[in-house]
Amino acid sequence: ETGAATPARTRSGPAPVTDVAKLCVCDLLVAQCDVNCCCDPDCSAADFSLFTTCSVPIVIGDSRLCSQKAAVYSLDVEANPPERIFKLIDQVNPSIFCIHATNYKQALYFRSPEMPTSENFDQLLKKFGTATFSTEPDSWNMNTDAQNPPDANETYRYEYGVPVLTVDAFLRLPSPVVSSWCSDENPAAFLVSQATKCTRSVSVEKCGSIQGLSMLFYINSSILAVPRSTQMVNITVQSIVVQSLNGMRTSLNGSDVLRLPTILDELCLNVVLGVSYHITYTDAGEIIEAAASFVLGAINKEALSIQQSFEISFTQENTKPVPLSGNPGYVVGLPVRAGFRPQGYPFPIEMLFAAALNTNKYGQLTMMQSTSTQDCLAAHGARTPILFGYNMVSGCKLRITAAMKCQPLAQTLLDLLKGQSFPEYVASFGNSQAHDVLDWVPITHLHASEQRIYNTFQSSCQIPVSLEIAVKWTKYGSLVNPQAKIVNVTATITSTTWKQLPSGRERTIPITSSVVFTDVSPPAEPGYKAWPTINAKLPFDFFFPFV
Repeated sequence: ETGAATPARTRSGPAPVTDVAKLCVCDLLVAQCDVNCCCDPDCSAADFSLFTTCSVPIVIGDSRLCSQKAAVYSLDVEANPPERIFKLIDQVNPSIFCIHATNYKQALYFRSPEMPTSENFDQLLKKFGTATFSTEPDSWNMNTDAQNPPDANETYRYEYGVPVLTVDAFLRLPSPVVSSWCSDENPAAFLVSQATKCTRSVSVEKCGSIQGLSMLFYINSSILAVPRSTQMVNITVQSIVVQSLNGMRTSLNGSDVLRLPTILDELCLNVVLGVSYHITYTDAGEIIEAAASFVLGAINKEALSIQQSFEISFTQENTKPVPLSGNPGYVVGLPVRAGFRPQGYPFPIEMLFAAALNTNKYGQLTMMQSTSTQDCLAAHGARTPILFGYNMVSGCKLRITAAMKCQPLAQTLLDLLKGQSFPEYVASFGNSQAHDVLDWVPITHLHASEQRIYNTFQSSCQIPVSLEIAVKWTKYGSLVNPQAKIVNVTATITSTTWKQLPSGRERTIPITSSVVFTDVSPPAEPGYKAWPTINAKLPFDFFFPFV
């Protein structure tokens, strides 16, 4: 018997289905039409005419692809009888990031870094030795204005967060990037107030050639009034403060003189230690003024590095900046911020406290200020801000004559104690904004009398003689860094009964105003995380056959 060995037949698996027109996730019944399954191949036109909707309106393939085919199913209910509509479209996946074109071919593959050798070490150090460096190829053309010319009818303006542009590039606000060393490539953003500190390497022999140490580096480039504009705004020097080696600072009278670093007796003078920019803009997003304040100092030959500070702030035209009293909690010694409720509250509610900063120059809670003459009528209008955490007392003396009338005198004393416009609310935090309604505490007004009226024929007119303001505050936040928060403010007016004097008689009464701060913080209770519980479960037959 002879026979040839028949090779074993190998059977490969079915080819994957990639045609979305043949995919149907709602086809559950074999050789039967599934109700409302518009992609079921077992359904006929008569079946489609009975459908009310398509349970799966769109079928796609692999969701990881950028662009793919999609089968769209719908019903035409206006047809008689209703019929199914099938479309095959190209769909772009919006859920993943796709690169359709690239002009940087080096990014398509990993390139081994160049190893430093004795021949290329100086070249690599020059290219990558600074805090920041660029890997852009030289073939890139960064002049996009030539490729996309601006529209003549288009109006440009600065928007929040965009870099403040200058003639050569942008307004530089040095800051630390990957280390504490200063990087001069950090742009100042429009309407973004910033304050940075960084370290710069210095040398007395080379202080004249280090551009970051010279005033000229920070003011030599004009700012564009608006992007893509030919109108320039020069940076003016607002003030210059000179700091000695022992830290003493002196303000110079002539701030228009440019002081460049100079070497004198192993010292480098006029080195920039701090720069503070102040930008003024309009409501149309146009910069109209730019000023810089400098702090200059000296370094000796032993100094290898110095710390520089930079700051930028923005103010809208025809408005005045309002200083804060903390961030967020109050700082001891800074004024208590206050305001009043505008007319028309509670509608509209977004205007609540819109005028909160108009009670005085800086929107502060004030009290009567004592004068050297101690004359109440002469001290009318003199106010002093109430400083957080400081208990204060002020007063004066009022000389009463027989010619004085009770009602006008009572109103005069009330204006003396409370001021022309006594605020209705106090900011709970030092940085509370006017639109944050819940951050303002209402002032509770109380009235007290020193004497009771026992005789019905006695005059019922009373004059105020004292104003006592009680401020209660608490420590808010964590134990590591608690913040001072005002929780209650009470203003108590104490009055006394008016007694008409006989003709030719006079008497003097004291008028006082005081403020008391009380810490009502509850005892600190450190919080601990709950101990983890062990949810141990044993099988029901664990003790079998003993139990």
